[in-house]
Amino acid sequence: MKLLVTGASGYIGGSVTQKLRDAGHEVLGLVRSEEKARQVEDRGIEPIIGTLDDSAILADAARRADGVINTASSDHRGAVEALVTALERSGKPLIHTSGSSIVCDDALGDSENPAIYNEDTYLEPVPMRQARVAIDRYVREAGISKGIRAVVICPTMVYGTGRGLQSDSDQVPKLTLRSKERGAGLYIGKGINRWSNVYIDDLVDLYLLVLEKAPAASFFFAENGEASLREVAESVSRFLGYGGRMETWDAKDAIAQYGDWARFALASNSRVRAGNARRLGWSPHGPTLAEAVERQL
Repeated sequence: MKLLVTGASGYIGGSVTQKLRDAGHEVLGLVRSEEKARQVEDRGIEPIIGTLDDSAILADAARRADGVINTASSDHRGAVEALVTALERSGKPLIHTSGSSIVCDDALGDSENPAIYNEDTYLEPVPMRQARVAIDRYVREAGISKGIRAVVICPTMVYGTGRGLQSDSDQVPKLTLRSKERGAGLYIGKGINRWSNVYIDDLVDLYLLVLEKAPAASFFFAENGEASLREVAESVSRFLGYGGRMETWDAKDAIAQYGDWARFALASNSRVRAGNARRLGWSPHGPTLAEAVERQL
């Protein structure tokens, strides 16, 4: 197949792209600069230079492809609408990437939320995530009414070394950077808030399985375990050579540095179970988050 991947130089997109190439697929990769274009071209990817705001470029590339995988942004409504319009009545697959902060709370690290979500659980997102949930619903509705095999993959806290140009994820590296500055593994508040997580290679396997087998309008959480942010901080501490030494990071300071991203990506609970993915045949087998962080896998 010829597939368009947005975010082809990123952590998830680059890893997915490499796996697609290994499987014999032809890839068109949306990138934002000439430099990134040269880099992905060296990897055997046909670069498409543009941004998610370039609706005409997106639409043309989508029509050229046999399917589309959107990993560039979970929150860019205009790009998703452009892709859906371009693919309407084609029957082609469209895989959109969401993120499990759609189920997060506002715990500030001080409580463990007992709520665990599956794909059929009703959710009322925090205000910051209402637009993302609306995009997910729009994609799934397109799978019913627009003649597209449109589906959503919703990763949790992704960890491990990626296979793209960007080899690091988001949450763990930021914690690691701040922990280096403090000489201890950091967690916000009490650190008892919990996040589900998934190893990058297992997540990539899910994308290819969904591309092959998923029915239209499907929704897939991607997780293979969970940990408290205090446990994550302990693993970061061991990796950095601090012997498990940890310190609390005041929530106000974290939010002042990273804005609401810290509030909802590091200080919240986001607990899900990937029942649909496992029923589809997904069988994750990568190392745990602690193993991957401490051994840099």
